[in-house]
Amino acid sequence: MIVDGTLGGGGHSEALLAAGADVLAVDRDPSALAAARARVSGFGSRFRAVQGDFGDLASLVDAPVDGVLLDLGVSSPQLDDPARGFSFQADGPFDMRMGDEGPTAADLVETTPVDALERVIRDYGEERFAGRIARALKEAKPKTTLEAVEAVKRAVPRKAWPEKVHVATRTFQALRMAVNHELDSLDRALAALPQVLKVGGVAAVLSFHSLEDRAVKRAFRGLEGRCTCPPGLPVCACGAEATFRSLTRKAVTASEVEVARNPRARSAHLRAVERVR
Repeated sequence: MIVDGTLGGGGHSEALLAAGADVLAVDRDPSALAAARARVSGFGSRFRAVQGDFGDLASLVDAPVDGVLLDLGVSSPQLDDPARGFSFQADGPFDMRMGDEGPTAADLVETTPVDALERVIRDYGEERFAGRIARALKEAKPKTTLEAVEAVKRAVPRKAWPEKVHVATRTFQALRMAVNHELDSLDRALAALPQVLKVGGVAAVLSFHSLEDRAVKRAFRGLEGRCTCPPGLPVCACGAEATFRSLTRKAVTASEVEVARNPRARSAHLRAVERVR
């Protein structure tokens, strides 16, 4: 059994099923679940999909499994649908929820104090104009994606706009991560790996953000038994003990050919570990 913790469009699940695996798929998005069930209907009972947060991996898995796959971030169907509010290229409600519950991005902007909103944009988006953008968003109180984009544009000096990415990219990424508590879900899922994986089982994570990749790298190092104590500590106090081994010496990135075919793969980083005892 393989757990596809981020079902999305169902492409990974379909490939795993075609290779002979049984798949338990998880997604917050009911529309993604419905579309994926239709896509892989020919595989019958070998595919099971549940609505949920992959951060709850420990409670979603009944028995140890052979593998866990997490493809982080927003899925292409969500990004391409203006009604979901993820895209800064087309107008739609300023929503950004991966599921159908909880506050929207518009709610987050309206209810979050400006200094806290600045931290969200700075920390999750690594945006150097976070303070100006936070103030502009609080003033604008956007209800649509293009209203939010215009607020960002007003806040960032024109000469400082990035050449290769949209000026609102980092802000939208940060707000999406905050709305969906993505780093918290990732941390909880990584912490659950010793509980949910069989010996010989593999966990693979595809991340698209430096904060996510660092979290995966740090967690995998802990599973590999590498000391995580602060530098200069005379004696190891963390009790690191290897139960996993790394299958990727460093993060695997997309080739130029793959990026040309799928530009969204340009920031992808793949890391994998195997449980050894």
